[in-house]
Amino acid sequence: MSLRINTNIPALTALRNLQTNATGYQQSISRLSSGMRINTAADDPAGLIISEGMRAQIAGINQAMRNSQDAINMSKTAEGALNEVQRLLNDMRALAVNSANTAVVDSNTLQANQSQIRSSIASINRIAEQTQFGTKKLLDGTAGVLANVTSSANVNSIYMGGTFAGESIASGPMTVTRVSAATRAQVTLDRTFATANSVVGANGSFVVNGYSFSTSSSDTLQSIVNKINAASNTTGVSADIVAAGPNVSIQLSQTTYGAQHKIDFFDATGLLNSTPSAQSTGADAVYSVQATTNGNPPIRTALFTGGRGPNESGLKLTDTYGNSFTLTENGNNVAAATQIGMITEGQVRFQIGAFSDQSVSFGLPTVYANRLGVNSVPGDSIETLDVTTQTGAQNAMKIIDDAITQLARMRGELGSFQKNFLESTSRSLDIAKENLTATESSIRDADMAEEITSYTRMQILQQSGMSVLAQANQLPQQVLQLLRQ
Repeated sequence: MSLRINTNIPALTALRNLQTNATGYQQSISRLSSGMRINTAADDPAGLIISEGMRAQIAGINQAMRNSQDAINMSKTAEGALNEVQRLLNDMRALAVNSANTAVVDSNTLQANQSQIRSSIASINRIAEQTQFGTKKLLDGTAGVLANVTSSANVNSIYMGGTFAGESIASGPMTVTRVSAATRAQVTLDRTFATANSVVGANGSFVVNGYSFSTSSSDTLQSIVNKINAASNTTGVSADIVAAGPNVSIQLSQTTYGAQHKIDFFDATGLLNSTPSAQSTGADAVYSVQATTNGNPPIRTALFTGGRGPNESGLKLTDTYGNSFTLTENGNNVAAATQIGMITEGQVRFQIGAFSDQSVSFGLPTVYANRLGVNSVPGDSIETLDVTTQTGAQNAMKIIDDAITQLARMRGELGSFQKNFLESTSRSLDIAKENLTATESSIRDADMAEEITSYTRMQILQQSGMSVLAQANQLPQQVLQLLRQ
């Protein structure tokens, strides 16, 4: 065995093992103090990825459960209002039956009954107008307007709220006419080459939207295009080789339409362009939109402009009321007036799941008096009831009976929706949350019994390591024994 005093290898070995044990000791303390097995991404990278995905899903489920409860509360609010309308209809029917008893009642009684019916009609219209959940009205036909795309080749999606061109929106077609098309920023570089395989022939660099590219003397025009396209997800710019007279050059194109998506090109060496810089800006689409409203005249027109948000495409168009639709590239090329959707008033959509497309819609009824009891006596409704005559009283009973049946069907549909969709979904979400939370806990949370065992082991190793290191540090002292001989 050789003895050295300048380098104490046993001490270094003991120190290395002590540092390794210290790291495990600190990690064990971190887990015990936090209760988490994964405190940093380095603890378990794969487990972190899985658990974060589950945490996002659990958060979505929690919100979906709150959404479902809000939807239940909304439906209860609407059902309570419908129940009051039902009571008013029952009272009105009793008055109609009384008015039909012309052998007994006199004109004063008939007028009193008619006055009470008119008061009930006013109450029904008030309930239809004023019943709301938060700021959203429920029974006037404007709650949750649903817009269905009818021209999928031209439009990807449509969203319409309750107001269009200053009026409440009504069911009907949605037609658009192009005012100006959206364009993408485009720059054609003016250095030309014989073919795509021509060697550029110089070392250099250029910048596209802040991203720097380097070229070598062996790069061809095609290889430069390939470099630009490989970084298109970063720059938002793609490149193509286009004809330039008898030669070819590079054309840069923004991948996104609109004025907010630009091309900034800088080439200090003049490798691809004769001037150091070139810029281009796209344009947002502008469309004129026609839709039906409850105003007079009912057909209204509004201007929709693309790219209002900082990161929105020029193909997503919105108006001042938040209504929007998103064009396809094909739709951007169509100039003629085109029907793109059908609007249905009275539909509400509830997001009752943690993921996209996990939603359900329901048509809340419109209960204005002129919409009730319209199927029994042609041209008449609850709004036109007149019990001051024998014929009017008889017709009133028919109309009210039809309205009661109509309203009971509405309440039944609403109750079925609440029971079979909302409450059922809430229960299933609760089960899903419980099981996902258990799975996420098994990945992320620390097993305290196991960690205490590991902590005790690391503590002992730490103490023994310190002891061994102290002994290893004493080895050079043995050299003194030789010197004393």
